[in-house]
Amino acid sequence: MDKLKNAFASFSTLQGGITEALQILAIAVMIYFMIKIIFSNNAAPLFWVYLCFTLVVGVCLFLSDYEYSGVIMLLFQLFFYVGVVSLFSTEIKRAIWQGRFGEHKHGDGSANFDADAAIEEIIKAIQNMSKNDVGALIILSNGNLPAGVLESGVYLNADVSAQLIESIFFPKSALHDGALILKDTRIQAAGCFLPLAQEFNLSKDLGSRHRAGIGLTETVNVTAIIVSEETGIISIAKGGKIIRFVDTNVLRETLKDFYWQDLIR
Repeated sequence: MDKLKNAFASFSTLQGGITEALQILAIAVMIYFMIKIIFSNNAAPLFWVYLCFTLVVGVCLFLSDYEYSGVIMLLFQLFFYVGVVSLFSTEIKRAIWQGRFGEHKHGDGSANFDADAAIEEIIKAIQNMSKNDVGALIILSNGNLPAGVLESGVYLNADVSAQLIESIFFPKSALHDGALILKDTRIQAAGCFLPLAQEFNLSKDLGSRHRAGIGLTETVNVTAIIVSEETGIISIAKGGKIIRFVDTNVLRETLKDFYWQDLIR
């Protein structure tokens, strides 16, 4: 009978050890993917916060001689989950905001109005250039572009307007061959030169504008809107991938996503 009790006790101890090991493994896997998300979204400072906290947890576990390890691990998990919520706060805030207010009001409505007006101006310019087969490359940036990209063009810091965008990409304009950089509701720069895509399997129908747009999105978390000079086809590039034959609805949703990121960041 004693042997049976000892066997059950040993099994319980083994089971508890396996459970703790699986918990630690699960946390390690989640932290790994979280770090990937952090760096892909240009939130590297958050990584150092988590690293410091992890070191503190390790020291506490060592000093406590595992007496309070359960409490410390619980606090660590709580901190981790709070961090995940913070990381995805943009999506959470957007869902709550849209659910409560429907019409996407922001504060006194002025910031929202500026974004809506900018979206309509950009769409108007892209549609006009598409109809007239005017090539264009517009980069939606959140301020994370390398300094070299901005320095290769002409700094403007101008309000977004369809007339200005179309004049920049007018075939005889000095800036029409480069990229236009949008940040918030401002045209930050124009005539910027971008690195070409390294992907060799791209369609031969894609010219230098498409390859430049795709190339930048391969290395930087931005979105590129491209208008073909030959066909007027509108494309969107993100994460090194391109979507062609974009219609007005997709274009508007892409711009809304970009401006919502800024409004509720």
